[in-house]
Amino acid sequence: MREFLDDAHAHRDDGYGRAQAHVKRELPKRFYKDATVQPMEGGFAVGLDGRVPKTPGMKPVLVPTQGVAEAMAAEWTAQGEFIDPETMPLVRLVNSAVEAGEEAMPALRAEIVKYAGNDLLLYRAEQPEGLVRRQERYWDAVLVPLARQLDVAFQPTVGILHQPQRPATLEKLAAVLENEALLPLTAMNAITSITGSGLLAIAHRLGLLGAEETWLAAHVDEDHNVELWGEVEEITTRRAKRRAEFDAAVHLLEMLTR
Repeated sequence: MREFLDDAHAHRDDGYGRAQAHVKRELPKRFYKDATVQPMEGGFAVGLDGRVPKTPGMKPVLVPTQGVAEAMAAEWTAQGEFIDPETMPLVRLVNSAVEAGEEAMPALRAEIVKYAGNDLLLYRAEQPEGLVRRQERYWDAVLVPLARQLDVAFQPTVGILHQPQRPATLEKLAAVLENEALLPLTAMNAITSITGSGLLAIAHRLGLLGAEETWLAAHVDEDHNVELWGEVEEITTRRAKRRAEFDAAVHLLEMLTR
């Protein structure tokens, strides 16, 4: 019950045909009939025929709200004959948070600020003109309101040479994260990793842009190339997987702020 989600990447299905069948045979068989929500001391848990899943470190997977537990139970319920971790992004995200524990929170905060200090949104193209305009359209729509709300000044640059941000700016970004609990920090860290931008994760958390705006801002360069050259199947497939993980992280944040 606890080991297979920890080994999710070992079962990724990036191929087709026989490769897909091979991957499917490697997946563990479903071992439970019902996935329900169980009130527990300290929160809520999913019950798989009454048994609470545990992380590889033997920590019971407890969450603070019934809504999060219900969403996780829905992913468990949706499994067929085999359990495919790739179709359970919320369960995997929550499990990773529980396994890491609250002692991981300083590192999660530091990772988001590290990305923000060398952020995707701060490195602009010099050409072509279409890409320059697209970056200005999507990225300035994030940086301007974020700078106003936090009373900071970002320093974008053209090209790839490192442009350090002011220490005061990084301190204010870190302060935004100071009171975040483990699950929101884990979700924000996932958004940061998926989008390549700590600033997008922070701006979304502050309510300055929605999920779709966040996603589009993260894929400005990629979308520009698709318009020029068309879609590449491998990239489209990979993007769909990232989108599922992104949506799970966004959904977790939404459920924790209701």
